[in-house]
Amino acid sequence: MSILKELSHLVSAGVISEETAEAIRKHYETQSSPSTNRLFIVFGILGSILVGLGIILIIAHNWDELSRFTKTCFAFLPLVVGHFLCGYTLLKKRESTAWREGTSSFLFFAVGASISLVSQIYNIPGDLSAFLLTWMFLCLPIIYVMRSSVTSLLLLIGITYYACEASYWSYPGTDSYTYWLLLLAVLPHYYLLLRNRPSSNFTTLHGWIIPISLTIVLGTLSDGTESVMFIAYLTMFSVFYHISKLDFFQERQVNLRGYNIIGFVGAVFVLMLLTFSWYWEDLMRKEPSMGDLVASQEFWVLGLLTLLATLLLYRRQKQEGWKNLLPLEPMYLLVILTFFIGLFSPIAVILMNILVLALGILTIRNGASRNHLGILNLGLVIITILIACRFFDTDLSFVARGLLFVSVGAGFFMANYLMLKKRKQDEV
Repeated sequence: MSILKELSHLVSAGVISEETAEAIRKHYETQSSPSTNRLFIVFGILGSILVGLGIILIIAHNWDELSRFTKTCFAFLPLVVGHFLCGYTLLKKRESTAWREGTSSFLFFAVGASISLVSQIYNIPGDLSAFLLTWMFLCLPIIYVMRSSVTSLLLLIGITYYACEASYWSYPGTDSYTYWLLLLAVLPHYYLLLRNRPSSNFTTLHGWIIPISLTIVLGTLSDGTESVMFIAYLTMFSVFYHISKLDFFQERQVNLRGYNIIGFVGAVFVLMLLTFSWYWEDLMRKEPSMGDLVASQEFWVLGLLTLLATLLLYRRQKQEGWKNLLPLEPMYLLVILTFFIGLFSPIAVILMNILVLALGILTIRNGASRNHLGILNLGLVIITILIACRFFDTDLSFVARGLLFVSVGAGFFMANYLMLKKRKQDEV
């Protein structure tokens, strides 16, 4: 390492003592070899994928001219090569991230190719969701045997596709509960990444893929009481936001922008949807009985998410105090209360608009008290979006609507001007 080469110069210049230099030298001698160049890792992964695709294209070009036995041999060839490369990596290149990730990626796609080719050769019936599920199950051990984060990411994408194919895109749709089992099976690897490699790009990518996957798949749990899922989504977004603020991640300086951004933006989006009258009119029209509501699958999903969100909120409140929490954080509790009011009274839509307006005002107040322009402008954005929603949902004249937007624009200008003026006065 370059720092070791400089030790003798630092000692001769009197910057450090000989004992300090020796201690530094021993420290770096006990460390593992330096991490592989990130660009090399990326090219290793891309190279293995391209080689695999190239082999498949070459075989496909002459596929019709081959006998069934030859086709079968070629079907298993990528699988054999992938296992050989992974075995070589485990024996000779275990500490090389590029080798582990590259060979694991090759084996992941080789498994999928072999399954599809054998099914085609022997005319084995099946649908896409069954194929994806089999592929993901077979590739799950690769994550832990090879310690492969790329395979973990590919598997997360694959099980998300499986859940969508099984529950959204097929008719009639089927339950995709296996998705949750496979997701739980991936989480130990994610935990190891958070603990051992908190600053890794793989850790950051998991922090985006997991909340995106959950956002897409949560709707598959809907089973006839869709109105409850709006509240379940809001609660899940609150869980995401609370997760991004946990001490476990803050102390390790983990990049959790995925949880933070998806949690905040998703919560605000659902809140805005709930300010429209159509949701509450539909809820009143269907009006499930309390017994049916409690017996529904969506109610128990909402209950589980509410329990988790409340535990995280309680922990946040104990650490930070109510004054340091954003007004959005406990908002899901008030929305749940409003939902139950909406089962019996049309006043819920008015309450919902008041809640969102209060959220914007309190966020502005929170930003002003912290002298934080970002939080202050978030509050202004919430109020602006609320006004824009009412622009399409009310019979106000264009003059009144125009005056509302002018007022909000002036509010943006004045709030930022006063905040900057206050900062200059504090500096003086």
